[in-house]
Amino acid sequence: MVKIDTSWDEQPVDITSEANFIWSIANKLRGTYMPDKYGDVIIPMTIIRRFECALEPTKDKVLAQYEAMPTYPARAMYKISGFQFYNTSKFDLQELCNDPDNINSNFKSYLAGFSADVQEILQNLDIESNINKMDKGGCLYSVVKAFSELDLSVAKFDSIKMGYIFENLIARFYQNVDAGQFYTGRDIIRLCVSLLLAEGSEDILEDNKVVTVLDQACGTGGMLSTAYTYLKHLNPTADVHLFGQELMGQSYAVGLAEMLIKDQNIDNFKHADTLKEDCFPNQKMRFVLENPPFGTPWGGKDAKQGQEESVKEEYLKGDSSRWPAGLPKSSDAQLLFLQSALNKLDNNGRAAIIENGSPLFTGDTASGESQIRRWLLENDYLDAIIAMPTDLFYNTPIATYIWILSKNKVNKRKNKIQFIDATNIFEKLRKPLGKKRNEFSKENRAQIVKLYTDFQENKLS
Repeated sequence: MVKIDTSWDEQPVDITSEANFIWSIANKLRGTYMPDKYGDVIIPMTIIRRFECALEPTKDKVLAQYEAMPTYPARAMYKISGFQFYNTSKFDLQELCNDPDNINSNFKSYLAGFSADVQEILQNLDIESNINKMDKGGCLYSVVKAFSELDLSVAKFDSIKMGYIFENLIARFYQNVDAGQFYTGRDIIRLCVSLLLAEGSEDILEDNKVVTVLDQACGTGGMLSTAYTYLKHLNPTADVHLFGQELMGQSYAVGLAEMLIKDQNIDNFKHADTLKEDCFPNQKMRFVLENPPFGTPWGGKDAKQGQEESVKEEYLKGDSSRWPAGLPKSSDAQLLFLQSALNKLDNNGRAAIIENGSPLFTGDTASGESQIRRWLLENDYLDAIIAMPTDLFYNTPIATYIWILSKNKVNKRKNKIQFIDATNIFEKLRKPLGKKRNEFSKENRAQIVKLYTDFQENKLS
């Protein structure tokens, strides 16, 4: 049997100077924005500059074609731009600064030159209202000028490095959002991917293997991007298809932006509520990676509009439902995401789901939670649960767990569940990022994966 090398790690990425420069631009927003709203400007402007830098080498060719034929088909224009997007405006951020008196209208004209998928991103980021607000506050020119001097070219920053920049900025700007709405650090994602690939995944090494990966709460796409990089390293011939659904507009916009740069099929990246719909009903997945929101209601007065009705309607489908085992309490949707993940797996599929303690411990014998756990055991879907250290996430210090699910356990694991206590396996960050004070090093990850693959029974202390 071929053993997959799960010890691989990306080369260390130092984006400190770029992230600090972008962070410093936020100072220009003082007096116009409260500090907790700086990200509403800086994140969209970073995306716009990223697009601009990516398109710069082919911009003249795109403009020439557009001037010759304004109705030139979009898909044909992609071939000229080199990406699944383009811009037909003669403006760029630097040019906008040459006419400060008209920067508001010219900036909007520049953005209108982007192709349709970028327009969707900009709409989700509400950029036009922020242009007006910056203009009124007298800081629009200085912000545009600063971003025009930032090099975010693909040659300098591939998708991995750009992902780190977004992760750094999001951690700084949104460290105080609700505990259930957080962003997953790359160190945690790498551990999830390593555990998924450590057993029962040897087929991914086959030549030209098609590998499907889904995240139904994909945020900015960090789990998908990390899995993609990992899989392509292990098997450069693999045809990796990424699928994602995300409810929050700003997170979706950041993720879609990087999917465009990565040249993934953006039809597989949906702005949708997973509790209301499965956007890929006819597609089963080899892997599912998810960090669904903690303690987010699916029913009652605090649920989002239409969620409770959609969940109950789906449940009435019985065994063909996405949640055939039952419904958890309406105040926490984590076990709905978990059942939906299993529903999406193919017959050989494996999933890694990050949860807090509620799905493990909540509910008495007759509760929905208890019945769901019973269903997992009776169907032998639950492979392992790894208890992680606290203080791993940017804006919540709580205890968290990785649930490894499998539709086809290896023989030694059948009818067994492995519990791993990794609460003391971590490194301290030299400088905390929000509430994130701990991280998994490459060595920590190797230690946890070894505990998993050794599959040795120990006496409980």
